[in-house]
Amino acid sequence: VQLVESGGGLVQAGDSLRLSCAASGRTFTNFAMGWFRQTPGKQREFVAAINWSGEKIYYEDSVKGRFTISRDNAKNTMYLQMNSLKPEDTAVYYCAATIGFVATMRIEAYDYWGQGTQVTISA
Repeated sequence: VQLVESGGGLVQAGDSLRLSCAASGRTFTNFAMGWFRQTPGKQREFVAAINWSGEKIYYEDSVKGRFTISRDNAKNTMYLQMNSLKPEDTAVYYCAATIGFVATMRIEAYDYWGQGTQVTISA
């Protein structure tokens, strides 16, 4: 499956952004999906995950209550709505797909990755 992220940019603290991840090449509902992020010199970290139907969702603690992951299976697209953004949210955000129906926070479980989209939050 090919994954393409979009929606990143430069915003101020407290603003919102919505990231999209468009999937193609395979049956979208065969995959659970996730969002990860990475800053220079640090390991890629888990942000949020969603199962194939959208009914099971996980979040990293620091984004709970601010970020919302969702998916539209009819459009083969996953989203990450990010509200109340903070400078520490600055990172390259990646979407990822794992074969199977179960959402997971484990980065090693993901089989396919997008190219990433830069999100920069100014103070």
